[in-house]
Amino acid sequence: MKRLIFLIFSSIIACAGGCTPGEESKPADLILVNARVYTLDWEDPAPDGTLSSGAPRGDRGWHPDGEAVVITGGEISFVGGSTEAIKHQAESTRVVDLAGATVIPGLVDSHTHVFELGAALERIDLIDVATEEEAVARVVERAKSVPKGEWIVGRGWDEGAWANRYPDKTLLTEAIPDYPVFLDSLHSFGGWANQMALDVAGVTAETEAPIGGEIRLGADGKPNGLFLNNAVNVMRDAVPPPSREGYTKRLLAGLNQMAADGYVTVHDAGLDSLQMSILEELEAEGRLPIRVYAMLSIRDEELMRKWIEKGPDQDSDSMLVTKAVKAYYDGALGSRGARLLYDYSDREGHRGLSGDNYGFSQDLNAQAMKRGFQIGIHAIGDAANREALNILEAVFKEDPSTAKNRHRIEHAQVLHPDDIPRLGQLGIIASMEPPHAMEDKAWAEDRLGAARILGAYAWRSLRETNAALTFNSDNPGSDHDIFYGLHSAITRQDKNQEPEGGWYVAQAMNADEAVRGYTSWSSYASFREDETGVIEKGRWADLTVMDIDPFLLSEENAGDILSGRILMTIVDGNVVFER
Repeated sequence: MKRLIFLIFSSIIACAGGCTPGEESKPADLILVNARVYTLDWEDPAPDGTLSSGAPRGDRGWHPDGEAVVITGGEISFVGGSTEAIKHQAESTRVVDLAGATVIPGLVDSHTHVFELGAALERIDLIDVATEEEAVARVVERAKSVPKGEWIVGRGWDEGAWANRYPDKTLLTEAIPDYPVFLDSLHSFGGWANQMALDVAGVTAETEAPIGGEIRLGADGKPNGLFLNNAVNVMRDAVPPPSREGYTKRLLAGLNQMAADGYVTVHDAGLDSLQMSILEELEAEGRLPIRVYAMLSIRDEELMRKWIEKGPDQDSDSMLVTKAVKAYYDGALGSRGARLLYDYSDREGHRGLSGDNYGFSQDLNAQAMKRGFQIGIHAIGDAANREALNILEAVFKEDPSTAKNRHRIEHAQVLHPDDIPRLGQLGIIASMEPPHAMEDKAWAEDRLGAARILGAYAWRSLRETNAALTFNSDNPGSDHDIFYGLHSAITRQDKNQEPEGGWYVAQAMNADEAVRGYTSWSSYASFREDETGVIEKGRWADLTVMDIDPFLLSEENAGDILSGRILMTIVDGNVVFER
């Protein structure tokens, strides 16, 4: 009888503000109280960055617009004050006092490579390695624990920063002669191998580089161990692949790492048949810890034919949703593979490569668009971006229904001034990486010159011409740490807070725009703006909790954003990570 009275009393209290039929029978699963909640339930800033009149910012700066969130059955059932929220508590409810931590809509990394992230967690980490000698020393150290003759793989040396002093096989072969060694670059557009790896892969002076790639030769006319752009796959494919179980382990490691870093969803860009089959298997088993928005690789023709016949998924709320295709149009700026309209400023007569020379199938692309898929075209250089826009626009004219599918330019890194307005005019989303600007600034102007650099990493210019943006990391090519991403977007400074005042700071975002780039704008990029991206009653309970307030810090001491930590990640009402 006491239990019955308790339940009736709890229902009355929980419905004091009014319930819909049946709502009183659902006790809250989780209540977050004493938090700084930024709901994003106000209008976007204007294209020039002017904040909406509804934004929670007053004379003393930013302030949260909520204090507590109640989660019931995978949805947000209440947002408001802690006193009111606690009234929703039932006997089975978990209540978490966040003691002033910040809650924002769940983070989305809208361009990732999670299998590769999982692989990177297994490999030698060469990120931020400054010299060839330091990289080789790390390989020597790893070799001490690897059976002789087995492959040693690493990744992370910066093909952009090293472009004028690329390594060759000499030092690597001298130091590690008894293991095949392959070292992938930061953005995967460069590869470095020793002689044993070349021998195992069967690479000789007669080996032809694939279209869109370069196998560098030494003074003796033999391969010198350096591979650029499409040619990197020659060595990458020679490394023995893991078993299916190994691939599954990598995927789960990558997804769990993203969960630990605050992400509730990833857009995995360029999945092949094997990767898709593993994702589908894990979804069927209920083992995906966070949501995956799959982007099929246009290079996998068999996979593409299957999905073109089938058509894109029609739902948005499954843990795995497939509605998009990743196409590849040119190479990277750092390795001088990005296709430019005019010569590279630091290499006369060279303009990069693109199109059919880089594995782009215009026919498959058009078929996928007409079947209803969203297309994300990788385009870095100004020529590649112009040609990609032309390709999309031509299909729009041929079949106007294709224009509604929120197509994307992945990276949109360098744009001619004439092409910047076209994204907004055509309804094409610019999918961009704030960390790329900070990592590339040391050499980007050398590649482009003083005039073209003004159209590079041009977030504000794109917003001012009404283009939609989504922010991401392209991990593991860049550090996906959200605090690094937000800091890059807001300050245009690197992790050392350089340069003073910011690099071409006129292109910077304010805190509202930066946070939206990883939340509500990224939800729009996957057709989910009605389900998530805002903390509001009835939306998915996908939330990120962090120990700093990026809104306040953006105006008080933006450098402190870099010291933030993720405290909790919630997906579909489930706590998938908790510090």
